[in-house]
Amino acid sequence: MARVTCDVTISLDGFVAGPEQSLEQPLGRGGEQLHRWQFEAREEDAAERAGILDAGAYIMGRNMFGPERGAPSGSWRGWWGEDPPYHAPVFVLTHYASEPLVMEGGTVFRFVTGGVHRSLQLAREAAGGRNVAIAGGASTINQFLEAGLLDELRLHISPKLLGSGERLFEGVSGREFIPRSSRSTGLVTHVIYEVVPPEKA
Repeated sequence: MARVTCDVTISLDGFVAGPEQSLEQPLGRGGEQLHRWQFEAREEDAAERAGILDAGAYIMGRNMFGPERGAPSGSWRGWWGEDPPYHAPVFVLTHYASEPLVMEGGTVFRFVTGGVHRSLQLAREAAGGRNVAIAGGASTINQFLEAGLLDELRLHISPKLLGSGERLFEGVSGREFIPRSSRSTGLVTHVIYEVVPPEKA
């Protein structure tokens, strides 16, 4: 059965991005260091890297898609160049409607103004029976957790301290998690949790 999953890399003190995010530092000060395990393409982390992109559709927040605030200018096309890694429909949560952005490789960014429930409905329809992945950032993940819409949380914990920034679990309460697996490699600890449905928590 298709699930709603989330892969997210966090610091040891619970941040997914550092402070002072900008066009030059999209992950904030120190945030890029959290992702060394992905950038260095280490064989021992290959399964987890592949799992991040093994979904039929994705959902992300407007802040993850780009630095623009307010109504879109139409010139921004994401952080990933003309061939983003998703190769599937990506639903971007926003307050401003915009035309779909068709990229190379099968990625299409669609801008959804109806909130987390509407974005999940559209993503499930587009996923063709495959999993839907919540790509981030922290605010979007927290909204899905708080709404009880996430089935599986895959944390990739970097042994770094950021001190401040975008915190995972901010404002989230009453959720329970069941650990399903964990393992450590040279740069990261991978932990998979099943998220207990709100009615069973």
